[in-house]
Amino acid sequence: MSEHNDGFTVFLTGLPAAGKTTTAEALRRALLERTSRPVTLLDADVVRRDRWPQLGFSRADREANLRGMAGIAAEITKSGGIAICAAIAPYAHVREDLRAMIEPLGGFVLVHIATPMAVCERRDPKGLYARARRGEIDNFTGISDVYEPPKAADVVVDTTELAPEVVARRIVDHLARCGSLAPDGANGRRQARPIGP
Repeated sequence: MSEHNDGFTVFLTGLPAAGKTTTAEALRRALLERTSRPVTLLDADVVRRDRWPQLGFSRADREANLRGMAGIAAEITKSGGIAICAAIAPYAHVREDLRAMIEPLGGFVLVHIATPMAVCERRDPKGLYARARRGEIDNFTGISDVYEPPKAADVVVDTTELAPEVVARRIVDHLARCGSLAPDGANGRRQARPIGP
């Protein structure tokens, strides 16, 4: 784990509609209160749309998107910044590869947003689970494609009953305990550089 002057990446993984993006946005705000380092939010769907619109949702294309996003996070980490990545990232071996790529450059924290599928499906703001169950979407994680839950995530949290700010605080507390953030907190703010809406 990095010392609190080094860069690091926080990587949030979980099922569709688990609360990854909402948590990532709350975490970005919380980190800006704690550090003067630049904080960049990378959402996998937005990165795909903006950087690699030619990619589809096959296993190979999803892996390519994740590895491309991790390359961006690695550069941020190497330069002393903070990257927050929000992605389904369903495959364990890919997550392990991403950790191996980024961790030596500063730090890497894997957060499993472990919200149960039943809750994710009830939320389902875009109706994607319903469409997948009707066979209208191929390779949909949790329905027609696998999600391999992390066996050794650094932080595990269920967003069913917790506000995003509470979840973000748990992640920040972990970062402070591990030395990625100074325990006494803020050294001033710096503008975040989110990629996405």
